[in-house]
Amino acid sequence: MKKQLLRDRLQKGIYKVIDPLVKGLIKLGLTPNAVTTIGLILNIFVAVIFIVGAEESNRGDLQWVGWAGALVLFAGLFDMLDGQVARLGNMSSIYGALFDSVLDRYSEFVMFLGICYYLVAKHYFISSLFAFIALIGSMMVSYTRARSEGLGIQNKGGLMQRPERVVLVGVSAIACGITAHFIGGNYKLFIPGIRYHVFETMSVFTLPITVMAVLTNITAIKRMIDAKKALEKKEKIKLNEPTYQ
Repeated sequence: MKKQLLRDRLQKGIYKVIDPLVKGLIKLGLTPNAVTTIGLILNIFVAVIFIVGAEESNRGDLQWVGWAGALVLFAGLFDMLDGQVARLGNMSSIYGALFDSVLDRYSEFVMFLGICYYLVAKHYFISSLFAFIALIGSMMVSYTRARSEGLGIQNKGGLMQRPERVVLVGVSAIACGITAHFIGGNYKLFIPGIRYHVFETMSVFTLPITVMAVLTNITAIKRMIDAKKALEKKEKIKLNEPTYQ
């Protein structure tokens, strides 16, 4: 509960900062759906950066990862802008909510497509597996909420909701690019007596992805458990309701 309150306060603070930009977008005549579409297009460019970086750079050149991370954060901004454009511009609609949810899923799929392509191309096979697991977890976090709401239950709890996922991917990718600039993209840390390295520059990006893979799936499972409890409570109340003949 405290985490949710903190998250809500942080969100309100961010809205105060971006509201002038939102009003500017409304004056330009942009609709919430147009803003959502821009977010998807930007995420397609994120995937393009990862794919081009995989094909055009050597394994130690991680600047592509950093630039992709910066664009991830910029694209994530549009996830917040579309909702505010709808609210402040009095353009909210049921279809708009559906459109936003569907394109958010496409954006996430496309982003992870780029990440997985890059990791496989650069032979980070274990990390690419965790990236795919993170994608599965991300989708299930969103699906469990949507399915629960379809059954009349609010189910927003847990870590690694979409804003957290966007920030984690974006910040870790930028940090990876910056770290590579200072210590080199091919840096590896070995511990005496251990055959394999325990850390490398790319770990700045791949370790948070691994954490995401774990936490997103934990969140999805927790939401399933919460939904089960809420449904059982709902059914119990329904059974105890008096019937009138």
